[in-house]
Amino acid sequence: MKIVDVVCSAGRTGFYFDDQRAIKKGAAHDGVFYVGEPVTEGFAAVRQAGESISVMIVLEDGQVAWGDCAAVQYSGAGGRDPLFLAKDFIPLIDTYIKPQLVGREADDFRGLCRMMEAIQVDGKRLHTAIRYGVSQAILDAVAKATGRLMCEVVADEYGCQVSEKPIPIFTQSGDDRYDNADKMIIKGAQVLPHALINHVDTKLGRQGEKLLEYVKWLRDRILEHRADPSYAPILHIDVYGTIGAVFGNNNYAAMADYLAQLEEAAKPFHLRIEGPMDCDCDRETQMAALAGLTRELDDRGIHVELVADEWCNTLEDIQYFADHRAGHMIQIKTPDLGGINNTIEAVLYCKAHGIGAYQGGTCNETDRSAQVCVHCAMATQPDQILAKPGMGVDEGYMIVYNEMNRILALRAAKKK
Repeated sequence: MKIVDVVCSAGRTGFYFDDQRAIKKGAAHDGVFYVGEPVTEGFAAVRQAGESISVMIVLEDGQVAWGDCAAVQYSGAGGRDPLFLAKDFIPLIDTYIKPQLVGREADDFRGLCRMMEAIQVDGKRLHTAIRYGVSQAILDAVAKATGRLMCEVVADEYGCQVSEKPIPIFTQSGDDRYDNADKMIIKGAQVLPHALINHVDTKLGRQGEKLLEYVKWLRDRILEHRADPSYAPILHIDVYGTIGAVFGNNNYAAMADYLAQLEEAAKPFHLRIEGPMDCDCDRETQMAALAGLTRELDDRGIHVELVADEWCNTLEDIQYFADHRAGHMIQIKTPDLGGINNTIEAVLYCKAHGIGAYQGGTCNETDRSAQVCVHCAMATQPDQILAKPGMGVDEGYMIVYNEMNRILALRAAKKK
């Protein structure tokens, strides 16, 4: 079935664009706003509204397939592409992508994605957000044209099996790490709470005492309020490099000592720590530091899992970190990888190499990108998938949970 048109519309995301560098330099909260001047190119304020682009592929029988272009909350940081504004990028889609898609058969997801990913403008690849949204639309178009679910297209083209059970969902709290943790416990989220520990003085503590206190509170809160005594979520906390900032990025012994305290405080629940250090300089330095701490924990029998995030921005980055065992798990931050074909390959690569696969993303996505990501996860079966978009817990969890269960119900009905 042929593609006859590609139509774009500007949209909003479920969160904001935040200038991470300005925040690290001390930009303070004023309600939902940040006070201070932005320092990253393209930002008009430290926090500004998140933007998206819906890419709609019209098929010759009138069906419309769509996906949403979106970029991460901290755009322009950690080696990522610059700020993604709809007005700047809709003309690029109309000029460079639409002519390549119109008239083609919607029958080969991988082939159409390869074509789209190869497009260059002034010698550069298209922005990751564009490739992300267009690839979603391509997957939906192939699914609609061939009468399959999107997850079935992925499974068929990549030789994997659609899961017959839900993938564990990881919920994120934002700064409201107490009330939102309660929501997660009520919902029965399998992995929680993210917690956004991105500032030493106010969130980690100069000896790590604030995070230690929070982990104890979280443990006790779950034990007190869980409806089912068997409910035992994994505690996954993103510390944004603050542990390394306090103890030293290469002081593996001191960081391990502290992580052992957190592990003890979390019991009986398993603990994951994302981004223990943040080496702003380059990928090699970040990989080496994280690999060193991973070895330290393994050698000492400390069972805290480390999760790689910063500088894992491409499929090649993820393969590099996995090959060097830099972390026990890698966040595959879906918008950063460009086409979702790269997310699929990244999950499968981590699994094949014995590294945990966390199919993540950003609060700054849309309902549509989250739904398509669920299909990719159900086909590739990562260890966990992020509830997104937003930081309100209920909305993102609902979108991911409901899409997952629709897939399970439809596939079960086919077998009757």
